[in-house]
Amino acid sequence: MTDLNKFNKPYDPKEICDKIYRLWEESGYFNPDKLPISKTYNLKPKTFTIIMPPPNANGALHLGHAVFITLQDIMIRYHRMKGDKTLWLPGADHAGFETQVVYDKKLEKEGRNRFKIPTDELYKEMIDFTLANKKTMENQLRKLGASCDWSREKFTLDKDIIEIVYQTFKKLKEDGFLYQGKRVVNWCIKHQTALSEVELKYEERKSVLYYVKYQAPELNSHITVATTRPETIPADVAIAVNPKDKRYKKFIGKYAVNPLSNEKLLIIVDAAVDMKFGTGALKITPDHDKLDEEIYNRHPEINKISRRIINLFGKIEDENAPVEMAGLKINEARKKSIEILRAKGAIDESFADKGINNNYTNMVSLCYKCNTQIEPLSLDNQWFVKMTEKPRLGKKSLRDMAVEAVKSGKVKFIPERFKKIFFHWMKNIRDWNISRQVPWGIRIPAWHCECKEIIISKKKPTKCSKCNSSNFQQDPDVFDTWFSSGQWPFATLMTTKKNDFKTFYPTDVMDTAWDILFFWVARMIMFGLYITGKSPFKYVYLHGLVRDKDRQKMSKSKGNVIDPLGVIDLYGADALRMALIVGNTPGNDPIIYEEKIRGYRNFANKIWQASRFILMNTKDFKPQIKQKLTAADKKRLKELIKLKKDITNLIESFKFYAAAEKLYHYFWHTFADKIIESVKPRLKGNNSGDRQAAQYLLLEILKSNLKLLHPFMPFITEEIYQSLPVKNKNLLMIEKW
Repeated sequence: MTDLNKFNKPYDPKEICDKIYRLWEESGYFNPDKLPISKTYNLKPKTFTIIMPPPNANGALHLGHAVFITLQDIMIRYHRMKGDKTLWLPGADHAGFETQVVYDKKLEKEGRNRFKIPTDELYKEMIDFTLANKKTMENQLRKLGASCDWSREKFTLDKDIIEIVYQTFKKLKEDGFLYQGKRVVNWCIKHQTALSEVELKYEERKSVLYYVKYQAPELNSHITVATTRPETIPADVAIAVNPKDKRYKKFIGKYAVNPLSNEKLLIIVDAAVDMKFGTGALKITPDHDKLDEEIYNRHPEINKISRRIINLFGKIEDENAPVEMAGLKINEARKKSIEILRAKGAIDESFADKGINNNYTNMVSLCYKCNTQIEPLSLDNQWFVKMTEKPRLGKKSLRDMAVEAVKSGKVKFIPERFKKIFFHWMKNIRDWNISRQVPWGIRIPAWHCECKEIIISKKKPTKCSKCNSSNFQQDPDVFDTWFSSGQWPFATLMTTKKNDFKTFYPTDVMDTAWDILFFWVARMIMFGLYITGKSPFKYVYLHGLVRDKDRQKMSKSKGNVIDPLGVIDLYGADALRMALIVGNTPGNDPIIYEEKIRGYRNFANKIWQASRFILMNTKDFKPQIKQKLTAADKKRLKELIKLKKDITNLIESFKFYAAAEKLYHYFWHTFADKIIESVKPRLKGNNSGDRQAAQYLLLEILKSNLKLLHPFMPFITEEIYQSLPVKNKNLLMIEKW
């Protein structure tokens, strides 16, 4: 006999959630190998797999995590109840640069500096910090109701994951997709590391455009260049003009004199020069500008070796720069360079306001973590992945493989509009710098011999085949975190249980926020196709970024952050999950505020009270008796069948927001307000047959609604379901959908 005393008290999620999660975890049903599928459904079930985007193991979960956990748990619970062999593989990300930033802030508070801590000691501190956070984070996932298979949990720093990352790196090198050299990178002076294009944010700013004269003695004339970076003039190697620009026809092939270093600069032509910018003449400074670097590499006739004059700390450091500029920071050096140029009469006052345009607007690139303006600097020994070139064996480029997979429909985006954005990004993709100059991460397995030979090996080589030397130095850099996490879908399944890769790959859905479509999703598609020959997932579900009721992005500085664990303590995980789903259309930013969460706590109370009423009034229900249903009862049951079909169709079409809202309205406004109220007289009446029919109707609708609501509100539905008078009852999480 079911104990109904618990229904005498108001619904209190604190009393049931931890207990219910333990019940689920102890059942073993999170593990697809332990699901009673063959008995309940069929011998050869379909598989359904989601690889959890691994949360960064560097702090507590936030509402963004709660969104993707809820969305994925809905899909997982639905497919598990459908009878699919369902795997949700959880994980955690060491998060490279992101974790380094978090730990740097911790060190700053402690009055310490990472640059003064030995690398090995710092790494040990950071691994302890990360593993402690990882454990906390996993318990928070449990609080949210994540029904993932903890027996298969993976970490991006697991030895077997690192082994696969190394294998991919080696294969890229062997196939000609990888190269190392001196290249201009996006350098963050504060964090002392290079960043990839996707780790930058852009801001429109007013800059100053200076018009500088370069004397051309052969022509007894000068050529004027417009620049925002006069402090880099000592590093100029040439001046370029567009071949179609008739203004500079007589200058082509002649020399101009650098006004700050007095060096001779060849005047060349290149189609990349924008005739409408400034004067149409461009100073070429390849160590401080990516376009200049590309132009320099196209022109072997430039007889000057390029050099960097700004060091990694953003200070002038070059013997060819005027002595007055030595050691100055960038902004100070800019002012000083203008003073020197003006004193030399090298500012062309025939342009703008005495050679200076104060109203020039341009896009400035910033570090996405600290907002420091990015400094384009050339760095030696940077590893790059070729994104658009075909490999040596003539197969498709990494970019073309991914584009073809999306065009052919092997990978589908939800919502579909992101396909256009994906193609736009892929069209403009550049080679990917995967070297990072931070201590935290997976060390690049490249060894440099004194003869300049590079050997890819996870262990130090014993001898160089080229020069017989045993003197090797390992590359000091670590991989960009997106390089390792881009291999996550296949790396996880290749390193869990025997046959997992064969059984569960390709996976079914990758759900993540739209803002990392290019950061991560594109990388996963490319690497999945490159390593396995198959797309890593069939669907990419892109959810939005959580915003407050004023549509402001949540941030600590604005004071509008909602702690998911805090609201779970107040209102319960089920209420939070419903608040995160209702109104959350794919690709759009959901609006979350405390009143909304409180409203769904009230809905949970309504479910509890309605269930209490039904259970208290069906104690004498006899299921073995054939029910004499009224025409109204039959109509209600037909409506229930339609509801089941509608909810199933909405979930199958990824319209979770609509399914949740429909269930909310049906349970509250149709079931509780109308159906229960309409049968109350029958429950009190003397006609036992009619009473039994009313009881059957209520229990049937309640049981069905608990199943339909379970993916969305798993805790309260499981707790109530265990009190239903149902024969051969399982846990609701594995009952048939």
